[in-house]
Amino acid sequence: MKLRQAAKVLAFAGTALASQAAFAQVVKIDGSSTVFPVTEAVAEEFQKAVKGKYKVTVGISGTGGGFKKFCRGETDISNASRPILKAEMAECQKAGIAYIELPIAYDALTVVVNPKNNFVKQLSVAELRKVWEPAAQGKITRWNQVNPAFPDAPLKLFGAGADSGTFDYFTEAIVGKAKSSRGDYTASEDDNVLVQGVARDVNALGFFGYAYYAEHKDKLKAVPIVAREGAPAVEPSEKTVLDGTYQPLSRPIFIYVNAKSLDRPEVREFVEFYNRHGAKLAKEVKYVPLPAKAYEHNAQQVARRVVGTKFGGENKVGLTIDELIALEAKL
Repeated sequence: MKLRQAAKVLAFAGTALASQAAFAQVVKIDGSSTVFPVTEAVAEEFQKAVKGKYKVTVGISGTGGGFKKFCRGETDISNASRPILKAEMAECQKAGIAYIELPIAYDALTVVVNPKNNFVKQLSVAELRKVWEPAAQGKITRWNQVNPAFPDAPLKLFGAGADSGTFDYFTEAIVGKAKSSRGDYTASEDDNVLVQGVARDVNALGFFGYAYYAEHKDKLKAVPIVAREGAPAVEPSEKTVLDGTYQPLSRPIFIYVNAKSLDRPEVREFVEFYNRHGAKLAKEVKYVPLPAKAYEHNAQQVARRVVGTKFGGENKVGLTIDELIALEAKL
């Protein structure tokens, strides 16, 4: 009897230790919903490649929400649709979190309407500013207020939530100041919520990462953007991101890696896998991959444990891929 009980205790202890060991083999990731499709694709392929040896969890709490967790040491990697900001850098420094900044692809932040909308052929940055600036709250509520040529119909808005890097980037690019926005719209850090909102309302206008538009082209219509007066209307696409004409809504997207987490083989191997396969998988989920030399540079940054950011805690609106590569080479 005692032997059987001892065997049970040992079996339980073994299970507990195995469970702890399994937990120790988890790569924890959170952050941007824009970056999520790429990182999720990489995570799935990585877990297949290592045959279940490691587990990767990928959450969505927005770029800002992700950095809060990252700077508390709760995650190994943070997905970000904008560079880390000064306040977030200070939080990480306070907690002793050193990080490696790795750009992994380019996004064409996409403005969308319902496919049944037959009057919006293009929108200018000035018109978008009129819609989204704080002064528009409670005032710009109908389409004909945006442009007299548009019908007198209600304007229903869907956009990124305040913890989203997409919110930060869009407001800075369109309104001129990050986080400067009207508040009377349907907001979410989960882009799928926004997709459904626009898809269900003929009078809707929204914005989110290109991958979410590309995945739901049958439910959405992308709006060509006029960057400034006299400029042509440009549609979001791989071509217009690569040639630098889709402005000011083309932007790099990133992962940030906790440098200490790289001491663990599962994190190190995952990041190495990301750099080897990120270009192919970014393209598969409809983002624009960076040139091969960018991923080679990332691998060097990881191998040398080069920590810090190249952006000085600020967004750089309108940065082309060539300008990003040049900036990366400085560190």
